[in-house]
Amino acid sequence: MSDLSKPPPAPAAGPDPVPRAGPGRQRRSGIGVGVVLLPSAGLLVALGVWWLLTSALEVIHPAVLPPPGAVLSAFTAAPGRFLEHTGDTTVETVVGFVLSSACGVLIGLSLAGSRVLERMFTPLLVAVNAVPKIALGPLLVGALGWGQKPVLTMVFLLCFFPIVLSTATGLTSTPADLAELARSLDASRWQAFRKVRLPAALPQIFVGLKVAMPLAAIGAVIGEFQAGESGLGFLIVQAGGVGDTATAWAAIILIGLMSILLYFALVLLERIALPWVRETTSRG
Repeated sequence: MSDLSKPPPAPAAGPDPVPRAGPGRQRRSGIGVGVVLLPSAGLLVALGVWWLLTSALEVIHPAVLPPPGAVLSAFTAAPGRFLEHTGDTTVETVVGFVLSSACGVLIGLSLAGSRVLERMFTPLLVAVNAVPKIALGPLLVGALGWGQKPVLTMVFLLCFFPIVLSTATGLTSTPADLAELARSLDASRWQAFRKVRLPAALPQIFVGLKVAMPLAAIGAVIGEFQAGESGLGFLIVQAGGVGDTATAWAAIILIGLMSILLYFALVLLERIALPWVRETTSRG
């Protein structure tokens, strides 16, 4: 038979001139867009609207909201002063948040572990949370004096309730199949708590922590309004008293930036401590 009757050999597969992006590369690209580009675009839009309202159209009086350039000039005139007050507010926010987190988790554990305690103290906790915290400022000053003690107390009072609620809710809503599995394995109460109930409740607990973190910053500023001797809230009161709205707004912006950094630090801690959550949910 002639060689012409044979099919021609298939060409050798050469290297792909354009490498295809795998799932990992696509995910990293999506994370880069979501974490960096989109927040940056939102910040630029906010700055543009701010400049448009205060400088181009002059819709808002500078005494209420100064232009971005005036606020930037106020910060660059004394950056060390702003950073010092920012450090004081950050310390008060973090310390108060840690104290409220520890106490809130312990109280939530107690409520979840005893129906009697839950019925006794839940109404009291709701009542304490419903009291306007700013009304307690003068009382805290009279009882604790000026300085960090009333500020930390204000942070504690403002942000411990979401932590208590999320902890108690998470520990009392263990999936039925996991609880049944622990019983079928004859796990003790402590083993079921450590291996099943607590890991299942941790995502819910972190929800409460993330809700409480911005409240901690608010509590620190409110406390500095009432009894602070330093901090961004104290700086806002000083600047507002002399009509220096540019300095006051620079301090307000620093409070927002501080809250953003602390919140995303907590989000990062959650991803490190609970790596299985992103793998077992639809947003993983």
